[in-house]
Amino acid sequence: MLHQVFALVVKELLALLKDAKSRMVLIVPPIIQLIVFGYAATYDLNHVPFAVYNEDPSQPSRELVARFDGAPAFQEVARIHSDAEIAPLIDRREALMVLHIDRRFSRDLLSGGAGQVQFILDGRNSNTALLAMGYANTIVSDFDTWWAARHGGITPPATLDIRARFNENLESRWFIIPGIVALLTLVVTLVVIALSVAREREAGTFDQLLVTPMRPIDILLGKAIPGILIGTVEATFIIVAGVLWFGVPMRGGMVPLYLGLLVFLLSVIGIGLMISSLAVTQQQALLGTFLFLVPAVILSGFATPIANMPPLIQDFTYLNPMRYFLVVVRGVFLEGASTWSLAPQYWPMLIIGLVTLAMAGWLFRRRLY
Repeated sequence: MLHQVFALVVKELLALLKDAKSRMVLIVPPIIQLIVFGYAATYDLNHVPFAVYNEDPSQPSRELVARFDGAPAFQEVARIHSDAEIAPLIDRREALMVLHIDRRFSRDLLSGGAGQVQFILDGRNSNTALLAMGYANTIVSDFDTWWAARHGGITPPATLDIRARFNENLESRWFIIPGIVALLTLVVTLVVIALSVAREREAGTFDQLLVTPMRPIDILLGKAIPGILIGTVEATFIIVAGVLWFGVPMRGGMVPLYLGLLVFLLSVIGIGLMISSLAVTQQQALLGTFLFLVPAVILSGFATPIANMPPLIQDFTYLNPMRYFLVVVRGVFLEGASTWSLAPQYWPMLIIGLVTLAMAGWLFRRRLY
């Protein structure tokens, strides 16, 4: 039996590697997506375009404006001189924020009062606007502390000292790149497995496979093992690129990471074989794959926290293997998590894998006979 399964595994790998389209699916899209996600998908703001409306051209106001100009998060694009210029500038998306300094700004500061500063933000993208407002508030707070120290004013009663664990500089790339390991491994493995049986049916070689002495379980193993090999290679490539190219720290060991990868691939292959067993054509297999992929990514916590979802939707996420593997890969990368601490993430993926593989085997036998 083992040599028959091995022969089928070799046949599947040769079919994938010899086909130019299959090679493109395995090699080109993951590289492109890794580059796009690694550089473009970031929650950090850099060079936010802002305009200055300074009605008080004094030394304190110039000092405040200089602090914004010197911040890497902001880039001055315009100086305006009237209220009427604010709305058109934001409407045309030429500036995300307008820094408005009141004409009584320096007089209020010198008299011991609070200088009036206004931020006018483009709220069409609320997430970006909130991030920009947070950066701007930090700059103004630093200015207040500096001014009080130089002019003998009342220093703030409490000073906020922010320190982040696991991601000291709060770089969003450190959060996103480990998630890409799960995302691209899911996409590539699921597509390859889901197309395997459908491709055989379209090529007419599936009937030849049925007349061999191989049992349905042998055929399933022969289809599953190439998926494990391909998924492992894809994940390894992304892990190496994340560490060496993007500089994401790898604080944990390989054992907890690859143990999580193995059970994750087991669950993904089970789902892919279920889709492949139901599909008659490759087009149906692709449609079934993307029907699963989109909710799986959204409900995984890849981009939005699961805790922010409605309770009913949170219950659905327990059926998603990517939810658990994201905890594993991010825990190993950033926290140095151990195998024992990640055990609560392993066994749900293992159960999903065993159940989906059993259902795929049942569907496969049903379609055979």
